[in-house]
Amino acid sequence: MIPVYFMPGMAASDLIFENIKLPPEQFEMFFMHWIIPEKNEPLKNYVTRLIKQIHHENPVVIGVSFGGIIVQEIAKQIIVRKTIIISSAKSNSEFPRRMHFSKVTKLHKIVPTRLFENMDSLVKYTFGIAPKKLELYKKYLSVNDRRYLDWALDTIINWDQQDMPEDVIHIHGDKDPIFPIKYINNVTIVPDGTHIMIINRFRWFNDNLPQIISQ
Repeated sequence: MIPVYFMPGMAASDLIFENIKLPPEQFEMFFMHWIIPEKNEPLKNYVTRLIKQIHHENPVVIGVSFGGIIVQEIAKQIIVRKTIIISSAKSNSEFPRRMHFSKVTKLHKIVPTRLFENMDSLVKYTFGIAPKKLELYKKYLSVNDRRYLDWALDTIINWDQQDMPEDVIHIHGDKDPIFPIKYINNVTIVPDGTHIMIINRFRWFNDNLPQIISQ
């Protein structure tokens, strides 16, 4: 039995994996969750605390978006069987230009993350977002602590991994607006996949993940 640990995207709960099914005779699925960071906590220290949620040796670790960065950092601290990232990046060279711009200008520091502490308040400021999308946010974005949100944004923007690890399996949608495919290299492409394809393209993952893990 292969233990497979899933790490959700920024601020998301493990509900994003609710439709992911792996053959139970081959795999045992476990779902990690975000913890609140300490003040100015370095990523390495945060990951060390997060690893306490892993109770198996040599697991497969799968991360979505920011969770993809996290599982790569996990693999630097413990031995893993395989590292798989979804809708994420293998190094900061795969970040879009706006993220590099934000790193230089500190633009992300003025994002009003306090709005996310109360989803009803957020609705008042999001006239351009369709109601269905807001309902998705309410369902899947469970971590609304401002300390976490401010830390997560700054940690992503300032992630300093420059060299791409050769042993990371990268699955990415060709219509991802957060990490555009034109910046991504050495990847398994999901046609018409967006940044939330783990939710709305779950059948692709159910069909392909078992083989990808077992290869």
